[in-house]
Amino acid sequence: MEHLANQIAKDLLSIRAVFLRPQEPFTWASGIKSPIYCDNRLTLTAPQVRNDVENGLAAIIRAYYPDVEVLMGTSTAGIAHAAIVAHLMGLPMGYVRSGAKDHGRHNQIEGRLEKGQKVVVVEDLISTGGSAIEVVNVLRDHGAEVLGIASIFTYGMEKGLRRMAEADVINHSLSDFDHIVAIAAQEGYIKKEDVERLLAFRANPSDESWIKEEVK
Repeated sequence: MEHLANQIAKDLLSIRAVFLRPQEPFTWASGIKSPIYCDNRLTLTAPQVRNDVENGLAAIIRAYYPDVEVLMGTSTAGIAHAAIVAHLMGLPMGYVRSGAKDHGRHNQIEGRLEKGQKVVVVEDLISTGGSAIEVVNVLRDHGAEVLGIASIFTYGMEKGLRRMAEADVINHSLSDFDHIVAIAAQEGYIKKEDVERLLAFRANPSDESWIKEEVK
């Protein structure tokens, strides 16, 4: 899957779905300064990149979750990807709301899901893992057997990896922070001397010492 990880990294950088700015960090809602901005929704409006992403997701699902019976997208970013990949694979799909509806049947899971069915969750981005784990727990509470998650991109942060392991959740991503940084340095999106600073952020986002290591 190494070639796929590099190709998706190139794709995401080319349309600025992932944008690296170590010299002028972004500020997350938590207040953490970040050198990376990620908006994988942009893949939906770039047909060639979208094609690579959806075929890539289908490939990792076939490789790692061959027994899958249903795809479930996360709301809202994972819905379109789950629908396209389900079409490519000939599988049923649905999605999980962030909360139950306050009307009708008060569904939180949209689409038919039978107890015991083997499910793969389709997600666009894994950071700390919290929202994806919530979706998995909703599906498990409904009686589904969640095989794991297939996602477009992951930061690979220690907090996210730890939380996923504690929740017994497996994730396979098309690409990750380290591949993005390597390709970005190769293709001139960032300076090669910025690589160490970026990896320091990924290792511990709460430690902002990487910002002070300005390149002269």
